Amino acid sequence: MSRHRPDTVAAVVLVVCWSSGFVGAEFATRGAPVTTVLAWRTLLAALLLGGWALARRDRVRPGSLLRQACLGLLVQAVYLGGVFAAAGAGVSAGTSALVAALQPLLVAALAGRFLGERTSGRQRAGLLIGAGGVALVVVGDLGAGGAPPLAFLLPVAALAGLSAGTLLERRWGSAESLVVSLAAQSAAAAVVFGTVASVRGELAPPGGGAFWGAMVWLVVLSTLGGYGSYLFVVRRAGATRASTLLYLTPPATAAWAWAMFGQAPGPTAVPGVAVCAVGVTLVLHRARAAAPGRSPDAEDPRARQERADPARP
Repeated sequence: MSRHRPDTVAAVVLVVCWSSGFVGAEFATRGAPVTTVLAWRTLLAALLLGGWALARRDRVRPGSLLRQACLGLLVQAVYLGGVFAAAGAGVSAGTSALVAALQPLLVAALAGRFLGERTSGRQRAGLLIGAGGVALVVVGDLGAGGAPPLAFLLPVAALAGLSAGTLLERRWGSAESLVVSLAAQSAAAAVVFGTVASVRGELAPPGGGAFWGAMVWLVVLSTLGGYGSYLFVVRRAGATRASTLLYLTPPATAAWAWAMFGQAPGPTAVPGVAVCAVGVTLVLHRARAAAPGRSPDAEDPRARQERADPARP
């Protein structure tokens, strides 16, 4: 039982911290442009994690840094940029969440081909059920806003970025620590967002403590907690399982919104949470036919090799 405890803790941290980004973004963007928020969030994360890596005397090869920078462009610059830009263009949060809910389905469809992570019929059914649960949670927000048609490509781009980064992270089997990985990824995203903010004249942070409090929230909870636990689960359990846990983030986000802002969830939220839970359970539950201690993916040689020698944080 204790063997699986780190995986369980990481899954809980992932759901709670990934969804916490809504709260931090809400606080931060009340007094600052989106580009300012993203530039300082990634810059502060890069400085904090880079200093931590130096203190630990972590060593990393230049080629590894290049790969991590590529991942940072996908899972932070493209994903965060697409989500925030979609919100700024008038795409409702519910619509973006529904598009993002396709990520586990996309990753599962590609993981078998590129990673050797096979999914059973029960797991595929769970992925579809989980997507339906997300739809129930966010249905009240669908159709809100007045975004132009092309704006709906922004959450699709975010979906593609996170999915591609997830698959590449698992395929490359990064040997560097999570601290180094997050530092390099945050630095790459900071270059992108910092450049955009500078061009728009929005790099200077606003005065007052509210913005910096929001930055602490975003860096510690959303980046270190959210992205850190996501990478941890990808490395230990595979791309499909890590992505499936994202089905639980819309319900968790609704809980954050209710607790922090008094935004009551819609009437379909509770049944939606139940449906999400059923879907996630079907995907993550180990097959009964598998031998003790083996993953359902163990029949595939490449998946077995990856699981036997995972990159440790």
